[in-house]
Amino acid sequence: MARLAVDIGGTFTDAVYLEDETGESRSAKLPTTSENPVEGIQQALDVLGVRPDEITSFIHGNTLVVNVIVERKGARTALVTTAGFRDVLEIARGSRTNIYDFTFKKPEPFVPRDLRFEVRERIDHNGNVLSALALTDADKLVDYFRFEGVESVAIQFMHSYAEPQHEILFANYLASRLPDIAITTSSELTREWGEYERANTAVLNAYVQPKALFFLEGLETALATRGFQCPVVAVQSNGGHTTTTLAKKHPITLIESGPAAGIGYVKRISEAICESNVIFFDVGGTTAKCAVLENRETPVTTEYRLERSETYPGYPIKIPVVDVVEIGTGGGSIAKIDPYGILNVGPESAGAAPGPACFGKGGTQPTTTDAMLHLGILNPENFAGGQIALDIEKARQSLKRVARELDISLDDVASGIVQIANSNMINALRLVSVRRGHDPRDFVMIATGGAGPMHASVLGSELGVRKIIVPPDPGFASAWGMFTTSPRRDFVRTHLQRLDNTRTEDLDRVFKELQGEAEKHFEEEFQISRDKIVFRRSLDMRYLGQEHVVSVPITLPLGDIKSLENAFNAVHERNYTFTIDDAPSELVNFKLIAEVSATQPELRIRKAGRRSSQTAYKGDRIVNFGMEGIHNTRIFDRHLMPVDLDIAGPAIIEESSATTIVLPHQRLRVDEFLNLHIS
Repeated sequence: MARLAVDIGGTFTDAVYLEDETGESRSAKLPTTSENPVEGIQQALDVLGVRPDEITSFIHGNTLVVNVIVERKGARTALVTTAGFRDVLEIARGSRTNIYDFTFKKPEPFVPRDLRFEVRERIDHNGNVLSALALTDADKLVDYFRFEGVESVAIQFMHSYAEPQHEILFANYLASRLPDIAITTSSELTREWGEYERANTAVLNAYVQPKALFFLEGLETALATRGFQCPVVAVQSNGGHTTTTLAKKHPITLIESGPAAGIGYVKRISEAICESNVIFFDVGGTTAKCAVLENRETPVTTEYRLERSETYPGYPIKIPVVDVVEIGTGGGSIAKIDPYGILNVGPESAGAAPGPACFGKGGTQPTTTDAMLHLGILNPENFAGGQIALDIEKARQSLKRVARELDISLDDVASGIVQIANSNMINALRLVSVRRGHDPRDFVMIATGGAGPMHASVLGSELGVRKIIVPPDPGFASAWGMFTTSPRRDFVRTHLQRLDNTRTEDLDRVFKELQGEAEKHFEEEFQISRDKIVFRRSLDMRYLGQEHVVSVPITLPLGDIKSLENAFNAVHERNYTFTIDDAPSELVNFKLIAEVSATQPELRIRKAGRRSSQTAYKGDRIVNFGMEGIHNTRIFDRHLMPVDLDIAGPAIIEESSATTIVLPHQRLRVDEFLNLHIS
């Protein structure tokens, strides 16, 4: 029997077939069919020659959710709020990324003001009803929604995190009169406070839900037609997976499913090679993603902001998401000259269609891939395992347009594009490492994605990591990582109270309520009993008067309150290097992670067979390494490289899913698991 994992990226769809008993695998990489991603999945199944009766599970992740938001192609969405809070999306937060930026603009709300409505009701922060819900307010909205062609509705009432009954009643009432409209309540997505953040989370879920529903139902239909009877699950942004039923209701939880799975794969690799501190670095066709894993802990946050940058606050999404920094720079990123005559790379991408100019599918704008091809880094006959023949002349024609405008050579344009892309990526890497207090010298960088290994040697050297590691099949890292996931759900409850007014029984009561919700969820969605669930608990705490919190892991039984206070002080000092003596502390959020403890089938890391450096060596070619100069460079076939092979740069390592660069001053070694170590 076997399992199947599919990662639908912005440029390519990757599929991996893994046989459970033997550990043997097959993979396929095909251009993503962005208009209907299900078509690309079916093409991948045909290439792999999958028999439905042998598949025990089908797991997938996709960029559909994030792409719909980024490209602003979602549903016509309305927002219903408590009376007096119609403009919560517009007001947002008063903080700025740069207080001296006089051109600063707040993020444009996804719901225009004429589609934001108020309802009379009020619940306080303790969950007490102050004003009854006026359901009659819904009646006047029904006809208006129909007239305006509203496709989806988000509901966010004040303090519904403490008591969601008004949101539930209103949603049910509206659904009975508008059965064809998707409805989202903020309380079903998060029970954590923050009216702006909860409103934005509900709106974005509503915004993507119709398209996500179309995709997920289309996938189910396509698989059923082919004869698949196995469970179909979707990777979530928290690193676990969920049922298709819940994915349809809460598609926003899939927003970073690809990076979450990729981090799972990197974590497995780090365990095999005994590395505790890792910088995850993944570059695909559209974006670059990076994160820090300290002591192999997957970083998860509810402070995620989509489209955030150093100058732009982005859009908050109050759900558990792997803590990654993502930028719009990848293999398909388009290079353009701005109105000031400055060359920029990204965030616009050529995608899979038309793709980079060298794909020969009608693209004419130069991309990072076109630049890499011209510099001699990419082999035009080996891209995507030879499935796509790259046209170097078309690449050069696209570069000439920029070269003429800047009055420089093709080599300088191509080298400049790569350097600008690297500059964008190094800023993101520093954001997750140096600017968060991590010393890169204590970390290794594990590079994945189809384009990650091409940039990792330069970036790892500049950042100062101990070494760069490129695992086998780096272009399929997210698909491989999906095999490491298990059912998971994160539960949170905001309950603000001073620690010196708290008893341990109060803490036990809240955690028992959360555990009851978790047990009910796993029974209903997965038919999994309580004895197979692992629970992890933590408290978000802060000093009285602070805005931000620190997460304090706890175990049961809790012990006394003083020990909890000591644990908080220790975490605060570790994070910020100080404590505030004699300052009262307070509890903010109770958090419970519930995931299945069932043993996962082993993800075997493949060892070498009969290989040699002679058979791996493919010849030489001239490669322009930019700042490192132009060199006659040895080319190796990674699939034939033996264990313990040790070579000096410069070198290019080619494989079906990626190309790895070894700079002139670096060395490469192949370990027993066929990982490439560059130092």
